[in-house]
Amino acid sequence: MTELPDDIIELQRLAFRYFVDHTNGKNGLVADNTREDSPCSIAATGLGLSCHPIAVANGWLKRADAAERVLTALRFFDHSPQGPEPDVTGYKGFYYHFLGMEDGRRAGKCELSTVDSAFLLAGMLTTAAFFDADAPAERE
Repeated sequence: MTELPDDIIELQRLAFRYFVDHTNGKNGLVADNTREDSPCSIAATGLGLSCHPIAVANGWLKRADAAERVLTALRFFDHSPQGPEPDVTGYKGFYYHFLGMEDGRRAGKCELSTVDSAFLLAGMLTTAAFFDADAPAERE
């Protein structure tokens, strides 16, 4: 693989810092923006998941720590409430565009989002492909 210029590596590091600084450590949800009252964006959560392999490759996070951070989000979505009710996380495999940062339930009257669900699922698939070592967290 070709080495990237230092300024590109620094840009990647700074972008990754957003996901470190604006992720709820209890459920893995990532804020849509830096405002204190920002809801979670499922697209941002998917992008945050996909940053973890890059962080490991660059030495910004230890592999085991990154795997645990990823699992926090994956466990949340695996157990999140689904259904036709207005205060759930998603319905039939699709997720609401915005979720509450603390409880992960639909924020406001936002829509189920096919595009943002795809970003979330792509992040999940990226981490599943990367974290393939014979370690308990990675097997999970």
